[in-house]
Amino acid sequence: MKKAISVLSGGLDCTVATSVYSKDYEIHAITFNYGQKSFKRELQASKEICENMGFKHYVIDLPWLAQISTSSLNTDEDIPEIKENELDNLEKSQETAKSVWVPARNMVFTSIATSFAESIGAEIIIVGWDAEEAATFPDNSKEFMDAFNELISIGSPENIKIEAPAIDLNKEEIVKLGVEVGAPMELSYSCYAGRDKHCGVCESCMRRKRAFKKLKIKDLTEYEK
Repeated sequence: MKKAISVLSGGLDCTVATSVYSKDYEIHAITFNYGQKSFKRELQASKEICENMGFKHYVIDLPWLAQISTSSLNTDEDIPEIKENELDNLEKSQETAKSVWVPARNMVFTSIATSFAESIGAEIIIVGWDAEEAATFPDNSKEFMDAFNELISIGSPENIKIEAPAIDLNKEEIVKLGVEVGAPMELSYSCYAGRDKHCGVCESCMRRKRAFKKLKIKDLTEYEK
């Protein structure tokens, strides 16, 4: 069977994206530890997803990224909270994004994933980048994906391509896709805070909650608020 690398944080988007390819590829999932508050829960979710779907699972530690980051995701800074009616306020979302930005995170992750793909002969790298988050995170955008694919085509002797099936989708559409492909969304973990239950008030939680709510699909996620 053809092989694929999945950059799997255990979150909703990457879980759905990886599930799209689960029947056609032998999935090798990578979870990165860069000192994020949510690592323990991300690792738990990723392991459960991989066990459920029959994926191979690897953990890569990046202590140096934790050391240089000033993000609220992996420092003592408070993670911003946001209200549902503020999610489409670009100025508010940009403020939140600035707080949780980790230096060149997706550039680092995707470069390592490319190295891993070369080493095992994988044809694709699966990522959960999507249009809704691309509004404030440029490394989730189609432009970023296209540019990185061009970089791989120039810099790698292998024929490897980044695949992001949610690249043009918002969160609601991602949940719809998840239902269609049978993704174990109930096992995924999206919270920035890293608590046992989703905090329910960080931007990642709020976008997740809103998607299920708008679609009137039962949300099995446990939230504190």
